[in-house]
Amino acid sequence: MRSRSKVGTLVLLTAWIALAGTALAKEVRISIVRNGNGVPVLCTLDPHCHNRFHPAIPPVATANPGDLVVFETRDAFDNQFNFGSTPADVAGADASRIHPLTGPLFVNGGAPGDVLEVTIVRIEPGPDKFGYTVLFPGFGFLRDLFTAPDIARWSLNQGHATSVDMPGIRVPFNGFPGTIGVTPGAALVATVKAREAALAAAGGFVLLPDPTNGAPPGICGTGGSAAADCLRTIPPRENGGNMDVKQMVRGTRLLFPCYVPGCLLSIGDVHFAQGDGEVSGTAIEMNAVVTVRVALRKGQAFLLNNRPAFEGDSQLKDLAPTKFYATVGYPLKAAGEVPPTIAAHADLAEVTPLENLSEDVTLAARDALRKMIDYLVTVKGLTPHQAYILSSVAVDLHISNLVDVPNFAVTAILPLEVFTHGGP
Repeated sequence: MRSRSKVGTLVLLTAWIALAGTALAKEVRISIVRNGNGVPVLCTLDPHCHNRFHPAIPPVATANPGDLVVFETRDAFDNQFNFGSTPADVAGADASRIHPLTGPLFVNGGAPGDVLEVTIVRIEPGPDKFGYTVLFPGFGFLRDLFTAPDIARWSLNQGHATSVDMPGIRVPFNGFPGTIGVTPGAALVATVKAREAALAAAGGFVLLPDPTNGAPPGICGTGGSAAADCLRTIPPRENGGNMDVKQMVRGTRLLFPCYVPGCLLSIGDVHFAQGDGEVSGTAIEMNAVVTVRVALRKGQAFLLNNRPAFEGDSQLKDLAPTKFYATVGYPLKAAGEVPPTIAAHADLAEVTPLENLSEDVTLAARDALRKMIDYLVTVKGLTPHQAYILSSVAVDLHISNLVDVPNFAVTAILPLEVFTHGGP
């Protein structure tokens, strides 16, 4: 247990370091390599890009505490889609390329035991002003109900996203990095590999290390020096990564425990907008330019208890809808139904015939989402695919009750301002 005086000293020291660093701050830019037409090359061909996590991946740039750092980033699928893409292109997409990240950035003075503070200063859509939301077969919260591929193609500006595939919908801009984090150390990599392998052996939905299209190829690709140990970027972990937290918008300060010298920060998978839950598996995905300010809180990683954290000011209020409609879900299902989220872990012979499960937040969230999709189809006239896509980019799933056994409650909150025609 650290004493209050020691914690107070650490806070003052951190503030002094931040002020000193700001006085000498500069701007560092990490760019994307583009072809002659201005299109980003594949992540595997760009020395500033990686799509796996491993401590052997070297930094591509260096910054001091207090510096502004500009990250040019790729979209989540490494630019496999464009305004001309069709559902057939989604069905043929290569998932091994998911989550190309720009970086890592070495922060001078950072060491294991420190906290890397990352303030989101600015987020802008990439020069193509293109976004997309896809239904990728086998992925997403309702993957058992939505099995066909689909895509919504969005035109982006700094205010709203609109789509020819979603007429009457205008989604406000609330950009944030879907994937942002630091490099895990060797000990954390070993821990993650062991626990995820055990989960996979038990039937869990896990993506184990796979060198296919791994970047950088010499380390994480087929035949790479650490191919068997490079972690996929799909799940978030102690180092951050693919957290998909929509509240990590401009002005928030993200806090990461450092595991390696320099902390090694990477950013990618930026979202123009997303609902809490990202239920279809994607938000409004885009290429982007992200500006952050980095700082160090020396020796304070123990305060994070081996998890990321974030802090801010009025950002949560700014994200709240001005007018909304909400559904309420409980852990209910049809007799004989086996949701994919319980198939790997439950005693299926026992739970399959039940219509009510006890204290199951996931099933309650699924119930609330299905009720919201029904509302969007019945009242708003959307197709089921459009309703699922809109839920992924704009509807917030909130845990509302964790005590009233057996029926915990989850709410799905729809901001009505996304409808250009208004109405209830």
